[in-house]
Amino acid sequence: MKSPAANPIFKRAVFLDRDGVINRAITRDGLPFPPMSLGDFEILPGVPEACAKLKVAGFLLVVATNQPDVGRGIVPRELVEAMNAQMEKVIQLDRIEICFHPGRGASDCDCRKPKPGMLLRAAKELNIDLAQSWMVGDRWRDVDCGHAAGCRTIFIEGNYVEQLKQKPDFSARNLAEAADIIIAHSKNL
Repeated sequence: MKSPAANPIFKRAVFLDRDGVINRAITRDGLPFPPMSLGDFEILPGVPEACAKLKVAGFLLVVATNQPDVGRGIVPRELVEAMNAQMEKVIQLDRIEICFHPGRGASDCDCRKPKPGMLLRAAKELNIDLAQSWMVGDRWRDVDCGHAAGCRTIFIEGNYVEQLKQKPDFSARNLAEAADIIIAHSKNL
């Protein structure tokens, strides 16, 4: 007979991209970029309330963000960490997963979205049931990452010039709308 500790209780989570979902992305040439200074790091309206609503509904909140400018030497890691600390002052997060790899074929990492490594690592360490969880993001990489991890996906419409590669389960204008969708569609799961 197995002990109770051998049967972990699996939890539901909402995985959130950072730039463009939680904070305002800087748009250049129709594409989103992370802020380049702490002064430019602005939490979007309604985000703290949406996250609080998801926590009350029983979801873990995990940020999963690509930050390739650190790996490229453009942004110091300390700046990204300062932005994350500012974010954590207003949002109760359970975990932050960051891929610092530069991308563009320079890395064979398993964590850079669209690969699901950040979600899989958090799921293993926090006992997350990925089939009961959601990935919310504003780029095709987020949607593809969520699908690869086995999560339901919500695409935040950013009006960027890039196209989606896979169809998300839902689309929303912002995180507040996404939270409502998640809560409404998770009651029977």
